[in-house]
Amino acid sequence: MKALFKSVAVAALGVVAVAGAAEARDQIRIVGSSTVFPFATAVAENFGKTTSFKTPVIESTGSGGGLKLFCAGVGVEHPDVTNASRRIKKSEYDLCQSNGVTDIVEMKIGYDGIVMGNAKSATALNVTIDQVFLALAKQVPDASGALVPNPNKTWADVDPSLPNIAIEVLGPPPTSGTRDAFVELVMEEGAEIVAEATGAGEALEDVAGEIREDGAFIEAGENDNLIVQKLEANPNAFGIFGFSFLDQNADKIKGATMGGVAPTFDAIADGSYPVSRSLYFYVKKAHVGVIPGIEEYLAEFSSENAWGPDGYLADKGLIPMPDAERAQYAGAASGLSALAL
Repeated sequence: MKALFKSVAVAALGVVAVAGAAEARDQIRIVGSSTVFPFATAVAENFGKTTSFKTPVIESTGSGGGLKLFCAGVGVEHPDVTNASRRIKKSEYDLCQSNGVTDIVEMKIGYDGIVMGNAKSATALNVTIDQVFLALAKQVPDASGALVPNPNKTWADVDPSLPNIAIEVLGPPPTSGTRDAFVELVMEEGAEIVAEATGAGEALEDVAGEIREDGAFIEAGENDNLIVQKLEANPNAFGIFGFSFLDQNADKIKGATMGGVAPTFDAIADGSYPVSRSLYFYVKKAHVGVIPGIEEYLAEFSSENAWGPDGYLADKGLIPMPDAERAQYAGAASGLSALAL
């Protein structure tokens, strides 16, 4: 997957007219990631207050769900922007192309960490990536290295140093970018460590992304607030969500230490926290100049006042990109540079 996405090609491509869209809709429509949702909402609200344009309408659908809607076609019935807590997949890009969404502007907006957290009042968890894999994988190696259905019922079954409480983790559904990133950064990385230690080899790595379905992992939907309520009701349960959500709910939940490093703003920014990811949104270039305010919305999002180190998005938990990277993507926004995979 990483080899697939090596560069963003800049091309000055013409704007495709969207017949009748300006008359039918005068408000930007945004869909996508629940992780990016609070950042996009903050920008949209500021944009609505400080410009003559209407505040964009934003819907939290999950990264996969948003890209599916975004790539369905060009026109007033389709969204203008989709948020994503991972980069667009080649299959999604191809779907866009096949449906006439041929010019896409990619905007990387910053970084976020993926956190395992529990209730503020509960026992803190200090785990490693391979321990999380052994807790949540559908199949794990036995003493001989052969794959068997996951027998671990408690965290202490995974490692005696961990709490002797039942494994119960509330996590995002397959349509979520957080789920995709968790699989890549935790499950697949953890599988490599376990495979090397046990001799399970490629057989384990081939099934690394398969999460157990026996009740230890519970799909909690795209509503992160619901996860918080469930964690408060059950101190032994853990949830999986973005750092920004942990940051916004620090009075109710706390993050588990991963590999000895706590999920903090500074640890994610300097790369010492091992489970971090990039956040994006994608713009339908064919709608620019037809749906009012898209260019201005991009300008607001990519302003130092928004995504800079001292911007209002950092106050909401977004980890800013380095100066050079912000300049690169701000240039892509102002020039409406089209993505090519």
